[in-house]
Amino acid sequence: MRTTISLCSKLKYLGLLGLPMFFSNLPIWKYMWLFWLFGILEIIFTFPTFLQQLYQILGMLFIAIKNIFLKSERNIQSEIDYSLPFQGEWLVINGGINKELSHSWEINSQRYAYDFLIVDSEGRSFSLDGKKLVSYYCYGKDILSPADGIVIKIYDKCKDSKIMPKQATDPLIRDIRGNYIVIKHTEDEYSVLAHLKQGSIVVKEGEFIKRLQKIAQCGNSGNTSEPHLHFQVQDGKSFFYSEGKKIRFRNLCRLIQPNYEKIDPRKIVKSEKTYLEESYIHRGMAVKNKIEE
Repeated sequence: MRTTISLCSKLKYLGLLGLPMFFSNLPIWKYMWLFWLFGILEIIFTFPTFLQQLYQILGMLFIAIKNIFLKSERNIQSEIDYSLPFQGEWLVINGGINKELSHSWEINSQRYAYDFLIVDSEGRSFSLDGKKLVSYYCYGKDILSPADGIVIKIYDKCKDSKIMPKQATDPLIRDIRGNYIVIKHTEDEYSVLAHLKQGSIVVKEGEFIKRLQKIAQCGNSGNTSEPHLHFQVQDGKSFFYSEGKKIRFRNLCRLIQPNYEKIDPRKIVKSEKTYLEESYIHRGMAVKNKIEE
């Protein structure tokens, strides 16, 4: 099935060869136009994630209307300070508090989200050839609650996604978040921890949990190219219709990952103020919690 979906995603573009049908009556151009049917097949095969992409677009429109036309007050700064949701040193591979470093600036709920993984001294996130999930350093590592709160949503129906060539994402996923947990911290502040390992969640909906309490293990479920943890804070329960908040951390150790340019070719653009503010992190930093008091 993965091969079929991949083939459809490529063949649909042959439909561009049918554009001359608007200027010529030759039947060949109409036949070439039929290649767009492969695009419809691709949508059918990947409909669950296609639907979620539509939700994201609708969420962008919804938040724009709420903030502009309804003139709602925006509070993009987290109300409380969070701990990193893991033990030991992890690398921020995606995320920051400005547009240049943002995880996904145009997707409101994920604007200030982060992706974390573990690398070795050579900047590799896996041992051996990286074809097996267990060879990734962060796979199966404990994920912790970033702050006190109440678990309001758990999803644990996704198997780990397959490691695909060239860091592509698995086309057979059914939820872009994979397995995830949503925690309510205040009336207007919720955290989401995603791409969790199936069967590893050890808390229940409605349960009150404490900061740095184990809640699950890192996995490779959902829209991932390799095992990592996705973490974000938002102003509502919905992953698609909430607005993301800048996450202010406490008891944080951080440093620029040595030779990060060998790990990630993307340029790091940051303001001096952003870097000097010890409560925030961005892509290219190695981070860990200080010992909690």
